[in-house]
Amino acid sequence: MEFLEQFIFGEGIAHSIFVLAMVIAVGTLLAKIKVGGISLGATWTLFAGIVASHFGMTLHADTLNFVRDFGLTLFVFSIGLQIGPSFFSSLRQGGLKQMWLSILTMLFAAVVAYLLFLATDTPLQTMVGVMDGAVANTPAMGAAQQAYLDLTGIDDKSIPLSFAVAYPIGVVAVILAFIILRGVLRINIAKECEDAEKRLGGNKFAAKFSIEVTNEQMNGKSVGEIRHIIARQFVISRISHDGNKAFIADSSSEVHCGDKIFVVSAAEDKEAILAFLGNEIEMLEEEWGEFEGQLVSRRIVVTQPKINGKRFVDLRLRTKYGINITRVNRAGVDIIPHQGMELQLGDKVMVVGSEEAINEVAKLLGNSLKKLHEPHIFTLFIGIALGVLVGSIPLIDAPQPIKLGLAAGPMLMAIIIGRFGTHWHLITYTTLSANLMLREVGLAMFLAAVGLASGDGFVEAVVNGGYIWLLYALIIAVVPLLIVGIYARLRYKMNFLTIMGMLSGTMTNPIALNYANSLAGSDMPAISYATVYPLAMFLRVVIAQAMILMLM
Repeated sequence: MEFLEQFIFGEGIAHSIFVLAMVIAVGTLLAKIKVGGISLGATWTLFAGIVASHFGMTLHADTLNFVRDFGLTLFVFSIGLQIGPSFFSSLRQGGLKQMWLSILTMLFAAVVAYLLFLATDTPLQTMVGVMDGAVANTPAMGAAQQAYLDLTGIDDKSIPLSFAVAYPIGVVAVILAFIILRGVLRINIAKECEDAEKRLGGNKFAAKFSIEVTNEQMNGKSVGEIRHIIARQFVISRISHDGNKAFIADSSSEVHCGDKIFVVSAAEDKEAILAFLGNEIEMLEEEWGEFEGQLVSRRIVVTQPKINGKRFVDLRLRTKYGINITRVNRAGVDIIPHQGMELQLGDKVMVVGSEEAINEVAKLLGNSLKKLHEPHIFTLFIGIALGVLVGSIPLIDAPQPIKLGLAAGPMLMAIIIGRFGTHWHLITYTTLSANLMLREVGLAMFLAAVGLASGDGFVEAVVNGGYIWLLYALIIAVVPLLIVGIYARLRYKMNFLTIMGMLSGTMTNPIALNYANSLAGSDMPAISYATVYPLAMFLRVVIAQAMILMLM
């Protein structure tokens, strides 16, 4: 018994590994508990660490600091690597209005938190912890704690304590705000779903359809000329003259009235293309397989490292092999290919051509699923090293240097590598399961270490007035959501499903997204969530650090 007591409550490497592993295991087990379909998820690991620490199961301070900081770095880097490819494109395309509303929501939350700080005797750093818990954003809390430590040299336990108390409110507050908005705005969910279906048009990002050419003005024009005239993003994949066998189209292929053509385009361009060319006919892609004789279509996976970052214009696939590329599937989304498009490891390329030509293209691109499962850890660790370096560079010359820190630095570097890594011949592809594993391990390490460091005094903090943090968290979470939700509806006439997805992404709250999806029956909430999520993840960290720096 003495040995066991020393092992559990003592010191040493074995003791540290045991306690850390048990806290994560218990937290993971408790994460499966749901109340009303809602779970606190990984936050149970934080609570498990607090309980363990409260009863004397602690680790050496230096060990806790290392586990906490390395776990946070691994967590935010994995997120940044995943959202990197879509981060910059989301800033340029379509979702600017949603991103503006998302930024407005985050700023409102910061203002509300600051006003509560002024109106109460709560320290600002503690209120920042409450705010981060209210928006259920762990990286922001980690960034705030790191920024306060860098600024003062003191590791303030009130930041993770207030975060832990406020977090459960943050999980459910978004759903509560949706319910209130639904009542105040008199939302008819069935009507919103019908409107969403009309907007989505039942189409995916890439629409595939067949046309019988009837426009005399297009008669005799080449595919290249037609694309120039219509000035839309589309590919004419195959052409059939007078009911004969189909052949692969290239830019010099002529199109005549009465021809049947198979087109792949952006969904929103379909009507314009039909208006220029002719009538849509009921001829699915599968039917072209019988109609086109020796031509076959196959999806080839890019697994050859030397292809990573190459453009279609560099590969000259159509010229060399006589094939046509109709679309590229990246992360589950069909994208219309173009000559300047850069290929990435893991892309699935739809190729049409002869069996022999497709086999040659498959050899060039790789098409070996086994290679995709091989880990490429060089990018991971060189990215983390560079991210920590960037996060440690003093940005402002002051008595206490201001830095991005171990949260914003690695996340920023991961976003840059995720988007531009192919330019530097870095393989940024990881399977979704591998990315989730890294993320969950990092988050579990971080939360366990924070809990173990915060348990001493947690109960006293809550009993001695910390319970008021619950009310502060509710105000910080709900008020901005109601203001922006009502504004988005009345000012921009935004679909309520879009509003729910946008606000869920702004709060980086997947549980709220699940609730929105259960009401929607379509992809509209998920599309809005994905549009604002990358920006929200980054700005939450920046805002938390900026508020801490106001203590200077």
